[in-house]
Amino acid sequence: MQNGKVGGAALAAYWTENKRLTTVTLVIWALVSFGAAFFVESLNTVVIFGFPLGYYMGAQGSLIVFVVLIFNYSSMMNKIDRKYNLQEEEE
Repeated sequence: MQNGKVGGAALAAYWTENKRLTTVTLVIWALVSFGAAFFVESLNTVVIFGFPLGYYMGAQGSLIVFVVLIFNYSSMMNKIDRKYNLQEEEE
């Protein structure tokens, strides 16, 4: 990292954006993880490929959301790193 080129105010702004992105990602993760369990009865009224939506969300849907969250977090962090000139150097 190139911390020597970034001032204190810019570093504070970087960490603010970093914490905001992490918080949003964790809130989405928690809603997907625990939300399906709380609403399983109403979700089961919808059927996808012969399976109730509550089962599908537990078996497949939540995993897809988690993978999308990982790629989104990585992409957004790379963008924030470049914005503050803190990107990793390529070797």
